[in-house]
Amino acid sequence: MAWCPFARKLELQPESDQQPAIRPTQFILHSLAAPWTAQRLYEYWKSSSLESHFGLGYAGDLAQYIGTETRADANYTANRRPDGTGAVSVETASNLKHTDPWTDEQVEQLIRLGVWLHQRHGLPLRICRSHDDPGYGYHRLHSAWSAGGTACPGDARVDQFRKVVFPGIVKRADDQTAPVPSEEDPVPDMLNESNAADMELTSGNWAGLSFRTAVLLVGPVRHHTTVHLLFGDDTPADTVVEGRFYTTDGNGGDRSLHLPVRAYGAGGHQFTCTADTGAGRHLRFMVRARTSDNRPVRLLHRSVSGPFWTL
Repeated sequence: MAWCPFARKLELQPESDQQPAIRPTQFILHSLAAPWTAQRLYEYWKSSSLESHFGLGYAGDLAQYIGTETRADANYTANRRPDGTGAVSVETASNLKHTDPWTDEQVEQLIRLGVWLHQRHGLPLRICRSHDDPGYGYHRLHSAWSAGGTACPGDARVDQFRKVVFPGIVKRADDQTAPVPSEEDPVPDMLNESNAADMELTSGNWAGLSFRTAVLLVGPVRHHTTVHLLFGDDTPADTVVEGRFYTTDGNGGDRSLHLPVRAYGAGGHQFTCTADTGAGRHLRFMVRARTSDNRPVRLLHRSVSGPFWTL
């Protein structure tokens, strides 16, 4: 399970150990309709049948109650879907009718948390387009996220989310193009490999790619890795090209997938991952091309590059 490094850990039991795992794909923001601190919310959750992953007080006090790869029950059908994906939730202090805006301290923590979820779990930097679409949202955005309808987090906060919080997450995530190295190892090593051998991709099937080898990095490392793929000019314009990073154990098993990134048509496409890869884990990359008439497509060239730090 994943724990945010800048949130206070107040682990809920038995929920943290007994509730099923999820693969986080969404971040949903809530208002409490109570002016509680993160500590007070923890005390409440201990006797409740519901819980969120995080709690945030007016003063910016942020606590985490459940790891982000474990189900929490604040989001109705988004808690955990049949495919194992689910939403990460944060409850935020508000007045009793959740009509007030987030404080400056709350806004800052929501942006920090949104960036961390993007970097840690690969959440795409977009507002969720449907109830199961990966991205960022607020509780009332989609009806499937609440059992009986809700106004949460209130008009003022919805306006802040769209004008301040979500744009702030995107800007800060875009500015942090590489991870911060540790003080003990400030100079990164560089990954720089390529493979010019043509490869035919069968429509609709994922294919693991080799550059120098199929393994890009071996953990423990912190990395900012970019894969560039070049497709032939005869690739149909409506071809859907998807790339995704994933990690395995040393034998290629126990696969853990980052979210796929989508592009279209011929030419060059770039895919980027900024994350930590744990000890003994192997970082790899796969690609899938889907054509409307199921014809194969030609991958002409592939390269991978970027800095990495040994942890």
